[in-house]
Amino acid sequence: MEDLLHNISQCTICKAYLPLGPRPVATAHINSKIIIIGQAPGTKVHESGIPWDDQSGKKLRQWLGITDAQFYNIENFAIIPMGFCYPGKGKTGDLPPRPECAPQWHEQLLEKMPTVELIILIGAYAQKYYLKDKAKHTLTETVGEYKSYLPNYFPIPHPSPTNRFWRAKNPWFEELIVPELQTKVKAILKIKKPHQK
Repeated sequence: MEDLLHNISQCTICKAYLPLGPRPVATAHINSKIIIIGQAPGTKVHESGIPWDDQSGKKLRQWLGITDAQFYNIENFAIIPMGFCYPGKGKTGDLPPRPECAPQWHEQLLEKMPTVELIILIGAYAQKYYLKDKAKHTLTETVGEYKSYLPNYFPIPHPSPTNRFWRAKNPWFEELIVPELQTKVKAILKIKKPHQK
């Protein structure tokens, strides 16, 4: 695994398309229990090299019901975006993740994590890539049908502040599905509720 992560950190396959240059951001461990597959790092994560080190990450950790320490424990979570480097700015936010990363690296990473119990698919790019023709026509439908992808996958929307309009329009996600997600995460990580001994 260390060799593979080192190779990823040196990856330059789409260097020509990256406005800030390559800085792949991914974390994984042979014992990782949950994999988070998001889109691509933003500028803040590009600078820090720490995945989900931004407002989106804060919201994601709230949704998962976990602490920063639990989140960044690589034996709990592997963090593998669809694109490992910041792709650049688009008209309404960042550009889509570069298409080269997932085919090049994802399968190799997944093969080295035999104890994974759940893959959380964040956003449409991850959902289309992994669910293929089982993904619904829209992200909203896919997220609403999350039970049909269990026990392997759990599709959720992106927690970015730019997605707040979707969240406002779809309050059922945070009211009904987030508690289910938290229950599942806590069970896999064996996190006890405060009143449990």
